[in-house]
Amino acid sequence: MNAKQRQLRHDDYVEHILDATRQVRSYVEGITKEIFLQDRKTQDAVILKILVIGEAAAQILGEHSDFALQRPDIPWNQMKGMRNRMVHGYFETNLDLVWETVQVFLPELERKLQQTAPGGLAAG
Repeated sequence: MNAKQRQLRHDDYVEHILDATRQVRSYVEGITKEIFLQDRKTQDAVILKILVIGEAAAQILGEHSDFALQRPDIPWNQMKGMRNRMVHGYFETNLDLVWETVQVFLPELERKLQQTAPGGLAAG
């Protein structure tokens, strides 16, 4: 079953993104970048969740473009683009960029999306 057959609401995709960001946070809690760079299991887990985030962003862009346009503060295209680069160039994944994404981008993304999520400040 593809995304169109599921007919998910934009709130569902936002919740998928938020869940993935929370899981990533739990995967890297208490570890340093140096440990992350040596831990293939954690790398794989984090990368998978970044792929989930990018896929959800792609679905929002494709199925709920009006919602995406209402939230220009969310970098939908960049999330989709990172997913595409990781999927199609896996052996070239830049782990320093992944770490930076986890440490800088995902907390900000989570904060912004919590304002949009069901029960959030600006559910839409």
